[in-house]
Formats: sequence, C-alpha cells, structure tokens
Amino acid sequence: MPVLTQTDIPAVPLLARGKVRDVYDLGDTLLFVATDRISAFDCILPTGIPGKGRLLTQMSIFWFDFLKDLTDTHFLTADVSEYPAVLHPYREQLEGRSMLVRRATMFAAECVARGYVSGSGWKDYKANQAICGIPLPAGLQESSRLPEPIFTPATKAQSGHDENIPFANFVTIVGEEYADRLRDLTLRIYAKASAYAETRGIILADTKFEFGLIDGKLVLADEVLTPDSSRFWPRETYMPGGPQKSYDKQYVRDYLETLTWDKRPPAPPLPEDVAARTGEKYREAYRVLTGRELA
Repeated sequence: MPVLTQTDIPAVPLLARGKVRDVYDLGDTLLFVATDRISAFDCILPTGIPGKGRLLTQMSIFWFDFLKDLTDTHFLTADVSEYPAVLHPYREQLEGRSMLVRRATMFAAECVARGYVSGSGWKDYKANQAICGIPLPAGLQESSRLPEPIFTPATKAQSGHDENIPFANFVTIVGEEYADRLRDLTLRIYAKASAYAETRGIILADTKFEFGLIDGKLVLADEVLTPDSSRFWPRETYMPGGPQKSYDKQYVRDYLETLTWDKRPPAPPLPEDVAARTGEKYREAYRVLTGRELA
C-alpha cells in the first residue's frame, strides 16, 4: 500500500500542516486531509504508516455519526464528488482520507477524558496521587480503572509537548462561559463511546477531543476517537499493574522507549516491521470497533 506523508494541492491555499493532517482553506469550509504521518511524544516521525490516513478519516466519520445525538460537529462530507470542482483533479490524493468540514473557531485547549490511569496520567499520579489537580485514591496501579471517569484538560502545543493543566487553568484559556459545558460534554461523549466500545470487546482507556464554535454553537471537530487520539485496549487481555496490549500507537511509543532518543526533533525512523505492525493494529481497531473492513 503506497504511503502518503504530504499532500500537494496547489489549486487551493494550504492553511496548515499539522502532525498528521494537511488543512486547505476553502473560505467558509476547510479541506482536512489525513496523511500517513505519525507522531509520538509530539514529534513527527520520518516514517509513514501504510493506510493510516484513510483509517483515521473513516473512523472519525463513524464516530461523528455515532455521536450526532450528543453534539453538533464540523463534518460536512467525505464524498470527493461533492467537493468544489477545483479539488476534483486531486481525487487520487483525497479519496478515502479527506473530509470537507465547516470552519470553526477552535478552543486553545484539548479536552481529555480518562477512565483509567495510564500515560501521562500515570506519571502525574505517581508524583502527586492526583491527575490535573484531581485527588485520587491511594494504591492505584498503572492501568487501574478509576472510580469514575475524570476530565483532565491539556494545553494544545503546536510544537513540543502538550501539558496536563488544572481545571482552573482551563477556565482561563476557554472562558467561564464554556469551561463547564466542555467538561460535561467531554465526559458524556466518553461515557457513550466507552460503553459502545465495551460491547465490541475494547476498553477505551482515555481519549482527547477538540471543540470549536460555529455561529456561537459548540461543535466537535478535528479527529474523534481514533487510535491517534485514544488508548484502546483489548478487554480480554486487560490486567492492571503495567502497560496494556493496545490497538493504538502505544506500539510505536514502546519501540521508541527502547532507543536512546531524547524525545526531541528530529525523531528516528521506524523499522519497516514496526511501521507495518502499527498499520495492522490501526486496521484491527477499525474492524473491531466498526464491524467493517477498511475499503
């Protein structure tokens, strides 16, 4: 499967190249194209993951539809035939990995929901017996289930590492008018998605969302509940007390942890087998969660 790590669509202005997505400016709408780039520890790796962009896009579309009763979203269509005609010559780059979305004014913080102690949350807990200033019971192990899901916002770093922040800092960033609403909506979405994932044999350990405003209305935007933005664990192998087998990019993180890399750019390349296995994990996550095969 060919790997696409950067798009080239000169007919429309490029607005941004993110860690994974190339975003093009179409006025009131934006074109999101998910490449096969992968980031870890907030660094973009030089090695692409075969088919990753298509999977991220298709999984986000699945979740946008699944969550439509809970929240408005920025999603319009993923049918290239419905895109502006100026984009039609680029169908080969766009098919399956792109979506047309409404332009939103984005909040400058990430909304994170955690149902289990893992990743940066585990590091915070070991240091403070708390995550983002939320006190937690003593004696939790790595990957332990929390008594109830918690909201743990983070800064949105354009470069470098995202950082967990207390709720008070989140209020300062997003404003008092929206802070409680964003927290409540994040936890409601997490509750619905994690309950569904359980029926598919998957634990949704944690996930992050991005929200914005369109005409004064809160909307869910960017990517949603993908292996890039979430930790998915097979329920049948779950055992608290250490890292878990996962469907997400933890496989890449685990490989990188074996290297003497300081987690600063430039990131090292991935061996071909690690890239291939990561792609398999992403496809398996899509198949198990949606019940579909990636076309």
